[in-house]
Amino acid sequence: MSEEEIKTFGEGTRGREVSVVSRDVLVIGGGVAGIQVALDLADMGIQVHLVEKTPSIGGRMAQLDKTFPTNDCSICILAPKMAECSRHPNITLHTYSQIKEITGSVGDFKVQVLKHARFVDEEKCTACGDCVEVCPITLSDEFNMGLSEWRAIYRPYAQAIPNAYLVSKRGTSPCKAACPAETSAQGYIALIAQGRYEEALEVVKQHNPFPATVGRVCNHPCEGECNRGELDEAVAICSLKRFVADWVYAESDRRSAIGDEPTDALPPTVTSQDARRVAIVGAGPAGLSAAHFLARMGYRVTIFEALPVPGGMMRVGIPSYRLPRHVLQREIDSILDLGVELKLCTPINDINNLFGQGYEAIFLAIGAHEPQHLDIPGEDAEGVYQGVPFLRTVNLGGEIRLGKKVVVVGGGNTAIDAARSALRLGAEEVIIAYRRSRAEMPANAWEIEDAEREGVRLELLTQPIEVISENGHISSVRCIRMRLGEPDESGRRRPIPIEGSEFDIEADALIAAVAQVPEISFLKADHGLGITPRGTFVVNPQTLETNRPGIFAGGDAARGPDALIQAIADGRRAALSMDRYLRGEPLLTPRELQPLPVAHPTDREIAELIKSGEVNMRPREMMPTAPVQERIRDFREVELGLTEEQAHAEALRCLRCGICSECWRCMEVCGPKCIDHQMAEQTLSLQVGAIVVATGFDPFDPSVVRQYGYGKYRNVITSLEYERMISASGPTGGHLRRLSDKKPAKRLGFIQCVGSRDMKHNHFCSSVCCMHATKEAILANEHDREARSTIFYTDLRAAGKGFQEYVARAQREYNVTYVRSRVAEITQDENESPIIWYEDISSGQAGSETVDLAVLAISLMPRRGAKDLAALLGVELDEYNFIKTDPFSLTDTTRPGVFACGYCRGPADIPESVAQASGAAARAAEIVMGG
Repeated sequence: MSEEEIKTFGEGTRGREVSVVSRDVLVIGGGVAGIQVALDLADMGIQVHLVEKTPSIGGRMAQLDKTFPTNDCSICILAPKMAECSRHPNITLHTYSQIKEITGSVGDFKVQVLKHARFVDEEKCTACGDCVEVCPITLSDEFNMGLSEWRAIYRPYAQAIPNAYLVSKRGTSPCKAACPAETSAQGYIALIAQGRYEEALEVVKQHNPFPATVGRVCNHPCEGECNRGELDEAVAICSLKRFVADWVYAESDRRSAIGDEPTDALPPTVTSQDARRVAIVGAGPAGLSAAHFLARMGYRVTIFEALPVPGGMMRVGIPSYRLPRHVLQREIDSILDLGVELKLCTPINDINNLFGQGYEAIFLAIGAHEPQHLDIPGEDAEGVYQGVPFLRTVNLGGEIRLGKKVVVVGGGNTAIDAARSALRLGAEEVIIAYRRSRAEMPANAWEIEDAEREGVRLELLTQPIEVISENGHISSVRCIRMRLGEPDESGRRRPIPIEGSEFDIEADALIAAVAQVPEISFLKADHGLGITPRGTFVVNPQTLETNRPGIFAGGDAARGPDALIQAIADGRRAALSMDRYLRGEPLLTPRELQPLPVAHPTDREIAELIKSGEVNMRPREMMPTAPVQERIRDFREVELGLTEEQAHAEALRCLRCGICSECWRCMEVCGPKCIDHQMAEQTLSLQVGAIVVATGFDPFDPSVVRQYGYGKYRNVITSLEYERMISASGPTGGHLRRLSDKKPAKRLGFIQCVGSRDMKHNHFCSSVCCMHATKEAILANEHDREARSTIFYTDLRAAGKGFQEYVARAQREYNVTYVRSRVAEITQDENESPIIWYEDISSGQAGSETVDLAVLAISLMPRRGAKDLAALLGVELDEYNFIKTDPFSLTDTTRPGVFACGYCRGPADIPESVAQASGAAARAAEIVMGG
């Protein structure tokens, strides 16, 4: 350091007047140094805000088995300090938090702290662990350095402060984010993989009361966003939903047949006669879904339906070869069994009268059943049908005579359903006329492919312009060829007629399946609701509120014709909004206003999942189907469903993108009801007079030193992994075991300076590794008197008080041998025993030693994000990214009022870090107490 730098540092805050606005102090880092700073300041009567980015204070010291040089139990020393810190009236802990912004100057710093959501109320949590037992997601245990596993809901370690659980979320899995109903697909898939089918079905029903129905006919936008699709093919999410519903329903029927309790029975809902009443207009997917959720919330629900059957477009718009009627009816019955009142053949035209009857909120879910016409000459001829009324007649068992040749106009799912239904009604030739190309067809691609397999012919770039008739009955359809121009407002290329390209298609019937709109005209003129130019209700897209208080609208009536899952999603959204409206609460939760990011695992994380065998690399399971020649004879179901074996294999293909699968099993079993998956991040504003940084260190990643085989050879571990292995609270209960075969480790080799004093990685000396390795070698012999250790070193940093004697005792009493050497590489023999190849520096001779475990004494690095934190603090770093401090006032940084202690300012062992902490506390106290 230059003389000028020393002079600048020396000025500090000494001898200068500091205007102190706040007498609070911010401590950044909850390791042993940060804890010591906080306790020293708090005991002086100073208010301390201790911010720690991990879920618990304690830092790396909590992971150690014993401490050097006394070999005392690390946690026995640390735990009382942690407990005192948590109970001290002058200390406020902000765990799982990080600094977002710092402004101001010494004596008056303004700090923004971002507090991450734990998704567990730490004040209510009793740390009982019931949640862990039911969580289906298993992760590598970070506290045990990956040597064991923990669940997505976890407590860092037994003595953690706060002593509460938290949920690990990377974000929302893309499948859930893409699902309009926000169904936790990752959740039910994880449970299917474990054979927990009843629980998996309940996960689906928390968002969607029609799992078997949707599992058959959904357009599954979730699969289009599935990260597995980047590897090969998306997980068959929709098919898995159908499987679990069909399996549980079948098992329920089996149990009912022998007098047992059905597996799909929900807890009985007893709705009080005094419960608040809500009205739903329309018994389609949106209306029935809203009824399902409102009834489960305890409301008295009445549904008014104009048709003679419930189900809406699920019942009258989807053919039974895709959705068998008994499947749909079962799921409708389960909703009605909740106490929902259904009034069929009861159209509603006076909304105001519903309020007069005592209903406090109304949901309009009238669908979009009004067909749009082609508006071409001759359209009123006999034998011309509209798509939705045609399907309604077919699905209600009405009689329709189509003849031999049928032309269907349109490119959506209604057109495909009409064409395939026409085949099953006896038509010999069915042609779909569509004015754009196949790429622009809005129908599901797999439905189009099935239609073609069954014999439907596509006549693309074709627009009907007239219906030709004989004796009042259609005889042919006059069409014109089209070409595609520039994209229109829908994003699809606009069809343009080709002059002179007219031609006729013979036809006995024509089915116009082009579009449909809501039937709003039947409402009385005084309904007072906003209507869009498209003929749909004007609503808030997030809450489904209309312009009239207490009236909500959703599904096709608000959006226009859309997917079934969107209508179901609107039903749930409406139920949530109506409930919150009636209780006088905000209609959106913090999580809804501040959603989690969509989760995408890194390539490395995916590779680790594959390597560990946790992900099935088999190709996607194919849905079994009925033979084409058999299925077109009638309306039997085409898709037959996955077998249990297929479903299990398919579920194992999931990459677990969000980490927490949001299956809510933890919430189901939590006695104190402390788990809240709707939690969102919070930003806290603090005002402090001084700041102390004690952020500690991160371990060096030795996998980059490829010659040592870390990550390649199972019996090559790091010094921190060794600490967890030898700890009584660790994954092996304190027994030294080879990771390859779990046999006792008797021969150990410790390699010094891995990542330290290395021109390729870090020039600096980590300072503590030499004595750390000696301590670990001593502990090995204390645990097993037959254990012997060899420490491969270049030189020993053993200059402290009693250090040389400590080394001598290791050699004399604990079977430790020191070899001054340069280690060239590590290989392994046929038993996976590491072979350490080295050059003896003293003799210049090459040598090798075979051991049971090779332990890498890795470099200790400044914490990740040190540069970002330094930028927020406005302090300088040295060439190794340690915080630069005054050579004569060792805790003063380059910014007045900001101090540093422990490993963040340079290599230091625990006693040195604690001593620096007390020094930093004294310097901060000088400022805030006016010293």
